[in-house]
Amino acid sequence: MADEPLVLGIETSCDETGVGIVRGHTLLADAVASSVDEHARFGGVVPEVASRAHLEAMVPTIERALREARVSASDLDGIAVTAGPGLAGALLVGVSAAKAYAYALGKPLYGVNHLASHICVDQLEHGALPEPTMALLVSGGHSSLLLAPDITADVRPLGSTIDDAAGEAFDKVARVLDLGFPGGPVIDRYAREGDPEAIAFPRGLTGPRDAPYDFSFSGLKTAVARWIEAKRNAGEEVPVRDVSASFQEAVTDVLTRKAVRACKDEGVDHLMIGGGVAANSRLRSMAEERCADAGITLRVPRPKLCTDNGAMVAALGAEMVARRRAASDWDLPADSSLPVTEPHLPGSGTPGGGRHGQDHAPSEGQSHSHTHDHTHDHDHVHELSRKNLYS
Repeated sequence: MADEPLVLGIETSCDETGVGIVRGHTLLADAVASSVDEHARFGGVVPEVASRAHLEAMVPTIERALREARVSASDLDGIAVTAGPGLAGALLVGVSAAKAYAYALGKPLYGVNHLASHICVDQLEHGALPEPTMALLVSGGHSSLLLAPDITADVRPLGSTIDDAAGEAFDKVARVLDLGFPGGPVIDRYAREGDPEAIAFPRGLTGPRDAPYDFSFSGLKTAVARWIEAKRNAGEEVPVRDVSASFQEAVTDVLTRKAVRACKDEGVDHLMIGGGVAANSRLRSMAEERCADAGITLRVPRPKLCTDNGAMVAALGAEMVARRRAASDWDLPADSSLPVTEPHLPGSGTPGGGRHGQDHAPSEGQSHSHTHDHTHDHDHVHELSRKNLYS
């Protein structure tokens, strides 16, 4: 275990400031600072509020993760960070922090993909991913079916949402039902006491001519809202539990049906489910039933690892180091629309300034890759930072 890469991961794609530390496939620390309460009064995530919260939480969360893992920052073999997709301002905070730590520590920097990280986190729960892996990723921003022959270099999109993501639909339906934000957990809770067959809500994109692996939940959300409106206009009480159960059943039915079909069509005998909605109890139970019937092995991380966290970023970073993938350059961008086909953003030559285990920061007077011939007179400050602040 001591020979396995020790990597710190930073996740700031939305409203969670996540910092995880992983050694190989072993989780050592998973520190999260959430700003969800600050967004609740707005009924959704406010990008500027999220960015400010990341700024305030970053250093304390990193320090907490190091204490929890009982390692020193100088022991790390690399720093991984979500480079995209996500909220631009939020991503920028994480990427900037990762650059600062990697530069000061002289460690390689790995800008990784948020969606690929959601897949890779399962290695911390169930061991090495089978190759290929079929992944169903479901969250507030994504509903995707992905085939991953190599999580570090080859991730192929098979289908995605064409409008509202599943998690977004949960939030909007919860708002119509006056259940607050976020909507996923509360709808799951109410649905357990309701009848999933009480209301026949529509299943989007399930016709014979529809895209087999794409998702659409906007029509379902609208159907639920109109059904509730009709009840209220008639002066009738809205059966919140039955609405929740029937809506949730429609979502999970479509998600699991398409995921199992993709596995069969591609000849893959493993299905991994990740993302925040993967914590939904009905999605888990329905997936278990349908995968068992189809002879497919189901892999779902524990709920805490399904939501956004730094552990998943560290897990993918550790895999990058273990497979000797090129690290990122110092001009690593925060890309809010980073495609899943790019599991990470490798540098052009020297990975993050070099391979792990060496001094990777630019030497005194050396220019950064994005500044061309412009040299720095103040590199001695960085030398002092590396020596004294992160020993």
